[in-house]
Amino acid sequence: MAEKKNKIGFTLKKITTEQFAIIESSYKEGSTINLDAGLKFGINFDNNIISVRFSTSLIQENSPFLILEIGCHFNIIKEAWESFYNDSKTNLIVPKGFIGHLVMLTIGTTRGVLHSKTENTPFNDFLLPTLNVNELVKEDVAFKVESAK
Repeated sequence: MAEKKNKIGFTLKKITTEQFAIIESSYKEGSTINLDAGLKFGINFDNNIISVRFSTSLIQENSPFLILEIGCHFNIIKEAWESFYNDSKTNLIVPKGFIGHLVMLTIGTTRGVLHSKTENTPFNDFLLPTLNVNELVKEDVAFKVESAK
């Protein structure tokens, strides 16, 4: 008998550009460029939505010259959403593998937004490098369930 795979159904509901800026005066041709990146997670309990926000900055001499933050908002099917609750329904726990997949999709979306926003500018030469999602997401992500008042 074939083993049943654990699948989590979801759809990408919305993409938001939370921040975008090019600070041309902070860019110096030939200087070393550093990359800063961060993740934030959000949740909408009423609509079964998990939001992943990925931010990145390209920095020279402690000054960012390109700033980008993109949000991807994923609608999770009801059965999967319900399976994320712990036994006491005090936490919604999103498995590491699944949240990592959502992060990977969000980073890919960020690459596309970066290309689109910088197209036909000198800043289009800057690409977001591949990132190891396993280093960004090391464990399940838990959200505290707010009790009804």
